[in-house]
Amino acid sequence: MAKINDNTRNEVKQTVYDFFTEECEVDASALNENTNIISDIDGDSLMFLELIEIFKKKYNLNIELKTIGKYVVKHPVETIGQLIDMTMLIIEHENNIIAFD
Repeated sequence: MAKINDNTRNEVKQTVYDFFTEECEVDASALNENTNIISDIDGDSLMFLELIEIFKKKYNLNIELKTIGKYVVKHPVETIGQLIDMTMLIIEHENNIIAFD
């Protein structure tokens, strides 16, 4: 588990925005926390997996993809804001995110 501080959410948000700006070839000003990843910017589930890998390396996380999969089945992620919130849970709780059902 990584330590969460006041800057963590901003770092996560900036990483997510930078990622989608590059991968989906959209202007960052077109993104906000209500942006639907699939319908608004043509994102896909593979991008989600790439982002998880980025955060695993950046925060030295130990979380299994199957754990994330189980969580996402009960808590679908459609918007950038939901993705940021879920990423914060992963950073703070790693494999224990299942306890937040």
